[in-house]
Amino acid sequence: MAVSIGLHVSPEFPVMLERIDALGEALDADAAEELGRLTEGIARALLGAGVVRAALPQSLGGYEFSPRQLIETVERVSYHDSAAGWTMMALQLMTGTTAAYLDAVAAADLFPDVAGGDHALLAGHGTRPGRAVPVENGYLVSGSWQFASGMAHATHIHSAIQVEGTGELRVLAMPKSQVELVDNWDVLGLRATHSIDYHCADEFVPATHTYLATTTNPANGGAIYRVGLVNMSAIGHTGWAFGVGRRLLDELKSVAAAKSGTRNAAVDTAQFHAEYATAEAKLRSARAWAMEVWRGIEDTLDAGELPSTEQDTLLRLALNHATWTVQDVGQTVHRWAGTAAIRRGPIDRFLRDLGTGTQHITSSPTVLQNCGKWLSGAQPQAHWEFLDLTS
Repeated sequence: MAVSIGLHVSPEFPVMLERIDALGEALDADAAEELGRLTEGIARALLGAGVVRAALPQSLGGYEFSPRQLIETVERVSYHDSAAGWTMMALQLMTGTTAAYLDAVAAADLFPDVAGGDHALLAGHGTRPGRAVPVENGYLVSGSWQFASGMAHATHIHSAIQVEGTGELRVLAMPKSQVELVDNWDVLGLRATHSIDYHCADEFVPATHTYLATTTNPANGGAIYRVGLVNMSAIGHTGWAFGVGRRLLDELKSVAAAKSGTRNAAVDTAQFHAEYATAEAKLRSARAWAMEVWRGIEDTLDAGELPSTEQDTLLRLALNHATWTVQDVGQTVHRWAGTAAIRRGPIDRFLRDLGTGTQHITSSPTVLQNCGKWLSGAQPQAHWEFLDLTS
């Protein structure tokens, strides 16, 4: 078991942000929207910069960023392009957790040389599990899954499965060639993420290439992976929201500078100035609180402990708050950007991507309600299983 106890904080982090910024202007969002996925050149550049490697265990050759480092990494990519940020976030999550939770046999197969760039890339979906029928040395898997963001760039599939007979929830990794892809991603927002559906019937998956979906015991890597699969997802989605929110406000600032001084310019009014300041306060406050929550979780992990139920609740609440705060910021940007918000360009694109991103299950009203149940004392003995609060 290649596991370390303390939290790893990567020295590669500041250089990573510089590499992302160097790629920022090269992100061809218009071409990606036409393709429905990132261009091969941009995908290779982001992967070459180490954006996915940032989430891979150090023991396998990854950078193994801390939670706050991962938040800022996704935030920075998303600032430059919201669809690229979402795509890399998904590949980070699926690939990083697979590397952490699968043991030696699968790790040797899928992650033979991470430092040299020789490793699997995983995309897929972790809810609505497929069926897994136990057979010798593995499972026969059947199912249909949705929203496989980043699938165009993946080599392998990440999917939830439920074992027939026991009801046990597991997660698999299998070659992309074993599933049929359904090219049905016809949407207004996040068009360039290739979040397609896929399905398979009676495909064999070795038991070595599956892991318990609720595990908090990594086979590879350090303390970050002890937060579990769902909480790893929250890290990326939090960063994505803040990157999008920051970019939208900066774009509005540019629009205001261009329009200021023209006849009847709305951006010269006291109302605009007040609403811009309010939006800034909301975004900065949400970000500061989310980072405070994750700083506390990092301290807990570094001490060799698991996050408490309160911390599990707060990280979900911080993500929900981030998502809907940024949605509110987006409405302010739309209101004051005028025609810049409806013509093809970054404001239009980021607003469409934001509208789709807010619909992700991790920021659903049910999760918010469950947070309130625990924080208000209505279910003091409850704990979290995925996105459900159970007694």
